[in-house]
Amino acid sequence: MNFIGIGIDIGSTASKVAIRGDYINEFVLPTGWNSKETALHIKRKLLEEHSINVEEENVFVISTGYGRVSVPYSNKEITEITCHGVGVKEQFKYDLCTIIDVGGQDTKVINLKDGFVDDFIMNDKCSAGTGKFLEIMANRLNITLEELFELADMGEKIKISSMCTVFAESEIISLMGEGEKIENIASGIVDSVVTKVSQLVKRQGIQGQVILTGGLSTNKFFKKYLTEKLGENVEGYEKGRFAGAIGAALIAEEKFNKRGRV
Repeated sequence: MNFIGIGIDIGSTASKVAIRGDYINEFVLPTGWNSKETALHIKRKLLEEHSINVEEENVFVISTGYGRVSVPYSNKEITEITCHGVGVKEQFKYDLCTIIDVGGQDTKVINLKDGFVDDFIMNDKCSAGTGKFLEIMANRLNITLEELFELADMGEKIKISSMCTVFAESEIISLMGEGEKIENIASGIVDSVVTKVSQLVKRQGIQGQVILTGGLSTNKFFKKYLTEKLGENVEGYEKGRFAGAIGAALIAEEKFNKRGRV
């Protein structure tokens, strides 16, 4: 039987799946309110759309991310720090780099040295400086996340003094009531997140090329603002949001082979 490695990255907002074996594929779906239900949905989707039965002997599943413990058919759970490192290493072949993963629940900065995770730092105390903060603020302005960045690029930065999501939301409501231009508010929102992320990066320290993963990895505006704030070129890529899932699938292949089942 041909080996199939499955990497499942259950994030707080989106769940990413990578398939490695006879063919390569990735797909994403919303995590929703229940990670266990999402995991079962992924199982059905793999069977119905990819003809992959996760219970078969030739399939090895590794789960990672915020909800990695919610995948009952996972053969092993591995942290997203390790999986992102492996996924980026596979994509870029860099021996030295700094990974910035802006997720829905937290933001992580990971240093790779000699192709392995050397050190990392993360902000998981609140939603400030994360994708969730941006989503909440975009919803408050009644626009999409993409529209938020497009408007921000046209506006003049105004300071959003509150980084706490609840207080920042109240501040934005006040600014809207005062007649402030929406593009200026959008610019202030994006700048506050970019500032928070850049502060985290500087605390950790930059080594080698800076690579952006996660849901914002293909957002040209976010990459531009972060490049300006850091004074370093930030590189994003098409499959950046799948970095954790791809890394998990590659580790699955390694674990499967070590068990002598190929």
